[in-house]
Amino acid sequence: MFAQKSDTLFFKQESVLIVEDTLIKNNDYNPLAPAKAAFYSAVLPGLGQAYTKKYWKIPIIYAGIGISIYFYVQNNKDYNNFRDAYKRRLAGFTDDEYWGTGTTPIISSDRLVDAQKTAKRNKDTSIAVAVAFYLLNIIDANVDAHLSQFNVNDDLTFEPVFNINPIDASANYSLSLKYRLK
Repeated sequence: MFAQKSDTLFFKQESVLIVEDTLIKNNDYNPLAPAKAAFYSAVLPGLGQAYTKKYWKIPIIYAGIGISIYFYVQNNKDYNNFRDAYKRRLAGFTDDEYWGTGTTPIISSDRLVDAQKTAKRNKDTSIAVAVAFYLLNIIDANVDAHLSQFNVNDDLTFEPVFNINPIDASANYSLSLKYRLK
């Protein structure tokens, strides 16, 4: 809109107010929130979930990391026991816990080697699972922070529609996409 006054044009900037109102409504977007949530989760697992107010995920993260570390410690202890028993057998001793009381061992030396390999593989798997839970914790905090700032309103809807055809009483299934202009 403009008005002319002695060879000078004056413009009214009413449309700018609408744009400013829209910007004020969307002013609560914080572009650093996802990075902050990921950083918090990297420093202390679960802190990013607390930052995004998803408190119910914190016990799941600590259970996953804690159980993985428990199995790592257990498999490490088993690996060391099997290795020490095998080394003692190679040195000629017959007093390890897997020998038993008779002249023949309960577990053979070949089985001790297999048990070492299995315990080492389980130990490595436990570490990989713990690292995966740690990384998943960081990714989850970042994604939750992004999605919590996602604009959800009724201007754009996508929903399933179910109608009954009145002529032949058959079901009609469809998807409806609605876009509302302001």
